[in-house]
Amino acid sequence: MALTWRSFDFFESTPITPSDPTSRSFFDNPSHFSQSIASVCSGSESLFLGGFDGTVRIIGPNFKILREFTAYDNGSSVTHMRQVEGTSLLVTIGEGGVGEDLEPGQPVVRVWSLDKVNKKDGNPGLLSSVVVNNGKRPFPISAFTATDDLTQLAVGFANGAVVVVRGDLVHDLGTKQRVIYESDEPITGVEMHVDGGVGLTTLFVATTARVLKVVISGKGHGQPPKTVEDEGCGVGCMVVDRRTGEIVVAREDAVYYYTLEGRGPPTAYEGAKKLVAVYGDYVAVVSPPTPAGEADTTRRRFWGGAADSIYTFTLIHPELRIIAHSETVLADVKHIFALWADLYMLTLDGKIFRYHEKTLQQRLDMLYQRNLYTLALDLAQKCGMDAQQQNIIYRKYGDYLYQKGNYDEAMTQYIKAVDSTEPSQVIRKFLDTQRIHNLIEYLEELHEHHRATSDHTTLLLNCYAKLKDIDKLEKFIKSEGDLKFDLDTAISMCRQGGYYEQAAYLAKKHGEHDLVVDILIEDSHAYNEALDFIWHLDPETAHPCLMKYARVLIEHCPSDATQLFIDYHTGKYKPRVDAPITAEAAPVTTNGGFAAGAANAVSNLSSLLPLPYMNTAVLASNNNANAKPTVGDMSLKQEAIAIKYTPPKPRTAFSSFIDHPDEFIVFLEACLQDDALSKEDKTDIYTTLFEMYLHKSNEKKSDAHREKWEAKAKSLIEADKSLPATQEKPQIENSNVLLLSHLSNFRDGTTLVKEQSGLLFDIFRSYTSAKDTKGAIKALAKYGPEEPQLYPAALSYLTSDAKILDEAGPDELAAVLDRIDKGGLMAPLQVVQTLSKNSVASMGMIKPYLAKRIEAERLDIQENKRVVSQFRTETMARRQEIADLGGKPAVFQATRCGQCGGGLELPVVHFLCKHSFHRRCLRVTGGGEGDDNVGECPICVVDNATIRALKKSQEENSERHELFRADLEGSEDRFKTVAEWFGRGVMGAGGE
Repeated sequence: MALTWRSFDFFESTPITPSDPTSRSFFDNPSHFSQSIASVCSGSESLFLGGFDGTVRIIGPNFKILREFTAYDNGSSVTHMRQVEGTSLLVTIGEGGVGEDLEPGQPVVRVWSLDKVNKKDGNPGLLSSVVVNNGKRPFPISAFTATDDLTQLAVGFANGAVVVVRGDLVHDLGTKQRVIYESDEPITGVEMHVDGGVGLTTLFVATTARVLKVVISGKGHGQPPKTVEDEGCGVGCMVVDRRTGEIVVAREDAVYYYTLEGRGPPTAYEGAKKLVAVYGDYVAVVSPPTPAGEADTTRRRFWGGAADSIYTFTLIHPELRIIAHSETVLADVKHIFALWADLYMLTLDGKIFRYHEKTLQQRLDMLYQRNLYTLALDLAQKCGMDAQQQNIIYRKYGDYLYQKGNYDEAMTQYIKAVDSTEPSQVIRKFLDTQRIHNLIEYLEELHEHHRATSDHTTLLLNCYAKLKDIDKLEKFIKSEGDLKFDLDTAISMCRQGGYYEQAAYLAKKHGEHDLVVDILIEDSHAYNEALDFIWHLDPETAHPCLMKYARVLIEHCPSDATQLFIDYHTGKYKPRVDAPITAEAAPVTTNGGFAAGAANAVSNLSSLLPLPYMNTAVLASNNNANAKPTVGDMSLKQEAIAIKYTPPKPRTAFSSFIDHPDEFIVFLEACLQDDALSKEDKTDIYTTLFEMYLHKSNEKKSDAHREKWEAKAKSLIEADKSLPATQEKPQIENSNVLLLSHLSNFRDGTTLVKEQSGLLFDIFRSYTSAKDTKGAIKALAKYGPEEPQLYPAALSYLTSDAKILDEAGPDELAAVLDRIDKGGLMAPLQVVQTLSKNSVASMGMIKPYLAKRIEAERLDIQENKRVVSQFRTETMARRQEIADLGGKPAVFQATRCGQCGGGLELPVVHFLCKHSFHRRCLRVTGGGEGDDNVGECPICVVDNATIRALKKSQEENSERHELFRADLEGSEDRFKTVAEWFGRGVMGAGGE
């Protein structure tokens, strides 16, 4: 053989002995059998034997003769038969018969229906009978074939002629015959290829010298035959493979395959061939005995004279180049047929052999024993074994190669079996450092098939790190499609190995924004990039990241971090969007590849990360390690988009500004500009801002610095007076102001709170308690007009200590005494008693006060005496007037009417008040017509009514003692108050 064939025994060969006695006697008589059987065919679960006597025997399972009938009774031999699979139709050809209507040697084709019975002779129903004309030349038929519908038959003759019979043989509607080919070479085989889709039927014809094809129906019908191969075959060496439609031709050098397109690739298998058959993927070949001159010595020594009659039966698998079975046969082979799920061989001496294919597992075990794993895989695939079972073969193959030391090829097989192999079995074999590349290859495949665990991911990343293979690491983490590894493990291992950029890429790609910030800050220390990354996130995602690293960001990016806090807590936060970068403006990088970029990973990390709102249409990065842009610089290239969210309370950010008072103050002052703040939030901010102002005032010792911040703090608690009524005023609780002012030694704050609360006396007392004379004098000057009682207190304070008095000076004491005197705040005796408690104030200091006071008392006494004398004189005059009115006549001297001003004319009315009126004028102003009783002067009536009302009021008030008590308690001169109420008549008995 030109190519090596591997021999196996894939079939079990079993000789068959019919169980039925009649059948057994028929098959067990070699001479009778060989002289009885002219043709054999199989189909529809039956075997058909055609006899030389024109009889057809139907053989069933167990090779029992089920039925026999006479197909030809004119001496014809049944030389060829064809049973249509799946039907009851049987086609027979009888030759050698004689009859009135037959020429000597003319063959007769008959179609039988086996399910019909002729009542006359018991034979099957004869559907049609056709005589095949070969130009009246008596040559035997050498080949025969027919289509499944029996509309076309082809008959090849030994004289080189081929006759095609067309017609409806089943219904006997008539036929037509035509000789389509003639040659001097005998016909050795005819087979049809039917293409039902296009209605094309092609007949392949084999002679001893060539192979031809001719279209007998459909497109191309009528054209002359075309030579396919200039080499023919022997009788019985041409067959059709009904699975594929290929025409199989066996020659001494190879087995050839033909289709409508021409010859296909042959399978080299040398040796003489007498008979060929197709069984599944196998080709059965019967080889004739070796000629006497060529028989090998050993064979002849063993078989003796019988060596010349020994045939060889072989089953080959052309695609796998396997000899699946081979055995010698001591008799000529009559026919090979497939029936009852097995392959059978019938010899001329009546022997039957069954060839049963062993199970696939048995066949594979044979290949395993010889370490033919590649062949085993091919066999498994040809047999349609499922992938899981094939993986077992791959694993066995891998184990075999591993034992031989072929680790690369072994890993290739393990990878093919990755879906059904326990990974640990393979990984343990490749843990050696020298095999790390194979291990990486396997671990990558595990991840590709989604079978990797977190431990596998850890091991793979460790292998990358050990080899420092950044390219593979990049390819692994940036693989497209679904996530093929444990994300947390991959990020953790990248961080541990120092591959921060890759860790950040993974976190960003899979939406783990908090991890991105962790990596940028904790690992890369890229604070500006971290802040810019946060600024690209949506509000709900940005806030947790911002609060987690607030102190770190404020420490390293104070200005930008503070601005981010301001924007977020005032509702103005807008995620940044990178503006597109034009091709002209994009920087050109020359050091491509990841390895070069890893050197400055921190500086260009943000440019490599696809941020949530980044325009990814055009991306460019600057690899200049010395130029590290800040967040502020980057913001110049970015546009923002607004997203609605609910800003958190400013108080939540207070703790983030610990140890950063300047940024904290900026934040607080900016928050105050937010009109949407609640009253509670404003109170928190004002209180905290007041505290921070005081904290700043105590940072440095310079007076200017302290005064600056104290002024800011003071402005917050003074705003109540400075702001208009329509504007909301700062809400800082007095208790907080007092506490913070006390802790920061901010006296102005304490003072302002007490002032706003009306505690002016407490303010003055705080100065006197602290012996702050200047402050006390200022407080007295500021609050004295509102709180007069401060002056008596000031008098006591100034005269309590000689140092205090010296510091204040005599003029201040004199001013206090003057205000006390003017306000009547203390009686002179009280002043003297106060000053006499100690010897601080001398007589000379109060002499002007006493002199002034005595002079005032003297003038007051004189004035009182004058008023008393005046009241006494007026009283006496009123009494005399009343007496005169009651006892003396009144003289009326008025000449004009007090009402109209005209001269008086009778009748005239005169009143004791010296007013005179016309009678008629009184009627107009007072009473009606005829009213003579007018008793009150119209001019004096108003004054009299007023006097009567006052008197009535006094009488009513005399019984309302609470009014007298309230007036008395609120009076500065109670004696004077009692005198006034006495003068109103409230002290008289019965109110008189």
